Amino acid sequence: MNSSIIIIGLTMALAIYLGIRARKGQEMKLEQWAVAERNFGSIIMFVLMAGEMFSTFVFLGASGAAYRMGGPTIYIFCALTYIIPFWILPPIWRYAKKHNLLTQSDFFAKKYNSKPLGLLVAIIGVISIIPYIVLQLKGFQIIVSEASYGMIPPKIAVWVGMIIVTVFVYVSGIHGSAWTAVLKDILMLVVILFLGTYLPFHYFGGIQPMFETLEKAKPGFLLMPDKGLSISWYVSICLTIALGQYMWPHCFGASLSSKNETALRKNTAVLPLYQIVLVFILFIGFTAVLQVPNLEGAASDLALFQISKQTLPPWFIGVIGSAGLLAALVPCSLLVLTAATILSKNIYKAVKPETSDKKLAQLTKIFVPILSLVSLYFTFFGGNTMLTLLTMAYSFVLQLFPPLAFSLMKKNPVTKAGASVGMIVGVSLVAYFTVTNKTMASLFPAAPHMIQDLDIGVVAIAINTFLMLLISVFTSKVVSSVRNPLMNDINS
Repeated sequence: MNSSIIIIGLTMALAIYLGIRARKGQEMKLEQWAVAERNFGSIIMFVLMAGEMFSTFVFLGASGAAYRMGGPTIYIFCALTYIIPFWILPPIWRYAKKHNLLTQSDFFAKKYNSKPLGLLVAIIGVISIIPYIVLQLKGFQIIVSEASYGMIPPKIAVWVGMIIVTVFVYVSGIHGSAWTAVLKDILMLVVILFLGTYLPFHYFGGIQPMFETLEKAKPGFLLMPDKGLSISWYVSICLTIALGQYMWPHCFGASLSSKNETALRKNTAVLPLYQIVLVFILFIGFTAVLQVPNLEGAASDLALFQISKQTLPPWFIGVIGSAGLLAALVPCSLLVLTAATILSKNIYKAVKPETSDKKLAQLTKIFVPILSLVSLYFTFFGGNTMLTLLTMAYSFVLQLFPPLAFSLMKKNPVTKAGASVGMIVGVSLVAYFTVTNKTMASLFPAAPHMIQDLDIGVVAIAINTFLMLLISVFTSKVVSSVRNPLMNDINS
């Protein structure tokens, strides 16, 4: 047994301990379990939201994207991602607290006075969450297997990770995620800052020489191409991420655990500091391009570990693995927790509205291991790189943004029928494009590159919004025409 495995094992044990201990002194009613009775302050909200947003994709997928894509990887620095929640999260939190809402589905159902719409949002949420859980598990699989130098098989690694998540989510709910996120953030910052600084200096003598060497070896690699990953692709993918980030049910749900609106605003104001960390992730990927060439497809997600194992001693690989496994466990725990809450509160109870709160709390915990097993199945039998999985899932949740944004207006012009049709069409388009591997370029081969390079998520949300408003105008007129004769009869 090498030192790497020992460090990873100790980190796993510490994660379980922190996750279970987090429930100490708490009575785990559903509201406490799901949103901590809305008592998290600014610091805990910061590490919790950062724990979700800066996950295995940042740790492995972003360095892999830099390795494959080069310059276009700057899309991960989209500042708009932090501007939008600064304005929309406080009114969402305020409305949710006033009406005692626990989930995203609760919010939509209450805003549009429609339980079927809430059920639709719940279904879209769960469908979107599954590939995101799979993303974290695939990352965990890579991290533990690579950090253990192959001594822990990938399938065993995934089983261990999912068991850890299941245990502390089942026992402590969101408290376990928050406590573990503190340890994860510290380790991730140390590892990424060190690797992003040390590797360029070790191999090239500095960051500037690294860029110069890379440009000589691969001219144009650091530029945005005229087609493919072009400017129009960049703008559309940034919009997908920025508008979709807080449409994730677990991000939405985690924001409801805030103590007040000020904590939410402070959180969105400070989170961009993490963008500094992402710069160092790119440095790791760019260094790996020349030092560990010929990684193709999903193998490019191994860039960080390949160059680290080539350069550093086993004990430090264990530290890297520990940071990476926590980067998978924290968001995975939030995802499982949120999906379990949605399944019980918004789907099961929609079918059986007479279900008591006590039974609902029990069912929510029962759904935790069930979701874990479903996610494991897709992890073992699914393909795709991390970037593909993440982009597909983002495009799904993105379809929730238009009706939510309009619901925050003083006079919402969108009807429940319009919101439903728009979301169904948007999600269906994303599913069609994903299953058939269609792109705008394959659908419109004669169109300008500006159109061909658009991300499908933005195209789907544009059609979604158009149909939503069109149906809303029609249905609101129908409602008015029915209501006016009734009012005349009543008055007469």
